[in-house]
Amino acid sequence: MPHAHRPIRELPDELISQIAAGEVVERPASVVRELLDNALDAGATQVTVRLAAGGVRLIAVEDDGGGIEGSDLPLAFRRHATSKIDSLATLESVATMGFRGEALAAINSIADTAILTRTEGQNHAQRLDGRTGEIQPAARSPGTTVEVKELFFSVPARRKFLKTDATELAHCIEAVRRHALARPDVGFAIWHEGKLIEQWRRVDDPDAEAALARRMADVLGEAFVEQSLPVRYEAAGVRVTGRCGLPDASRARADQQFAYVNGRYVRDKVITHAARSAYEDVLHGQRQPVWVLHVSVEPARVDVNVHPTKIEVRFRDSREVHQAVRHAIDNALAAPRAAQAGADALPVAALPTRLDTAVPAAHHPQDSERFWPPAGSWRAQKAINFGAHENTVLAVREAQALWAPRTAEAPPAGEEPPADWPLGRAVAQLHGIYILAENRAGLVLVDMHAAHERIVYERLKTQLDGRRIDSQPLLIPATFAATPQEVAASSEYADTLAALGLTVEPLSPRTLAVRAVPTQLAGGDAVALARSVLAELAQHDAATVVQRAQHELLATLACHGAVRANRQLTLPEMNALLRQMEATERSDQCNHGRPTWRQLSLRELDGLFLRGR
Repeated sequence: MPHAHRPIRELPDELISQIAAGEVVERPASVVRELLDNALDAGATQVTVRLAAGGVRLIAVEDDGGGIEGSDLPLAFRRHATSKIDSLATLESVATMGFRGEALAAINSIADTAILTRTEGQNHAQRLDGRTGEIQPAARSPGTTVEVKELFFSVPARRKFLKTDATELAHCIEAVRRHALARPDVGFAIWHEGKLIEQWRRVDDPDAEAALARRMADVLGEAFVEQSLPVRYEAAGVRVTGRCGLPDASRARADQQFAYVNGRYVRDKVITHAARSAYEDVLHGQRQPVWVLHVSVEPARVDVNVHPTKIEVRFRDSREVHQAVRHAIDNALAAPRAAQAGADALPVAALPTRLDTAVPAAHHPQDSERFWPPAGSWRAQKAINFGAHENTVLAVREAQALWAPRTAEAPPAGEEPPADWPLGRAVAQLHGIYILAENRAGLVLVDMHAAHERIVYERLKTQLDGRRIDSQPLLIPATFAATPQEVAASSEYADTLAALGLTVEPLSPRTLAVRAVPTQLAGGDAVALARSVLAELAQHDAATVVQRAQHELLATLACHGAVRANRQLTLPEMNALLRQMEATERSDQCNHGRPTWRQLSLRELDGLFLRGR
């Protein structure tokens, strides 16, 4: 068949708006999100969302903001008409939630829409009909109400892609929750079919951090705040605040991860990757952490005009943001919760931080050998298996000398050792696996192998962190067929690769050669390491790839160096381990993310035996 001639013609405005609506409005929740953005930009302190049939029959968003002036009202439904920007300069540094001027026009093209608004100085409100453009006087207090009825009535095929009313309602509630978490200074209420289903009252607190914590408790539950830690970090113009959940509060799904950039909810790979990398050492398996993070950067350093739904952003320096988020969470998780165990425990500063201040007891010459196996057993074997350089073995030997538990002289007659240590004093060992200790809060159970594994691991990391990443030249360079992106990254980031102990050079336009690798990883897969670093260099901090590989080696060394199960420990040794846990970062989880200790309160113990009933 011959090709049919198709003339070029301009599309009508209504069809253009309907095409745009396909990008902006996916479901009723998209309309709720856009209208909430406008309400917050108008300075609202109370927003009410009214829904019917999950938002398909009715979406009405009421606010007490500044309203729309009568002279501006006829432009409200015009395409690309907005009060947020007026030039490219303001677009590049926009700080409002909305800015494109597309949302109302797109919504009006696929639904029956009306705006009811009044400013503070007007005698009465005005109502703009989206179908006819007619403006009529109406009654309303200052603020704005946008009514959207019969969503997708003009494009009925789109309705077939919607889910049940209950599912669409859940998405609408989630859209409001995301806004509520970022704005504790604004009250939110959701009504469905005439019934109030969610309400979050405005938080009047001059302390922004306290107000956010209160709103998180209201939206996500008190348990979230109780099982999370405050996040505060600022570097290079990037400020990160919020709360990150404890490893114990992790979930099977990533449904409680909220990231905000300058108050805007986003789904950003840089922030998600940074948060996940901060949890690598403390999460078990494929568990997902929970967090609410607010990232504040100069508006000119972030591009919000990336996606039609404004759900994605692009940072001018993504590596800077990645490092800030990662360090923020890492610092929050580093402090051991063991130091706060028990309401009546001593402050951390009063705790002994060296093993030679452990619970005094009679000297046992063999005590220092119980925590470490004989020299040359696992260390030499692991050095062979993992290609570890002798510097790593030296670090382990130095660690052995520093961390072998010591026992002090016997206390003077009549003097009792301290009894207020957070993890208490050891009283027994159970089946050669668990340590039982008592503190003022009740009973503490400790997995001795998991706890000591974390202690050894953290000290090994400290040893290596103080060393420069040395490079080990390869006798025979490892070559591989590279993509154009990998070739470009190897040339652009040559200095960064050298700082990481890697030397990657092009052999041909499509082949790269790895000529040197970090000393501690000389026995690993050089090609896989190089590919991983090059893949992450463009968006993330590539140093984490090398660090992760080093830590995997150290974790294996620590696992085999820790006290093994079924080894009988003396009370001084058990107490020495407890004191080390109180002073070691991330000691609440082992290297594999499993918990190292649990507290049973006196109330829980009384409940087991029905005491007081």
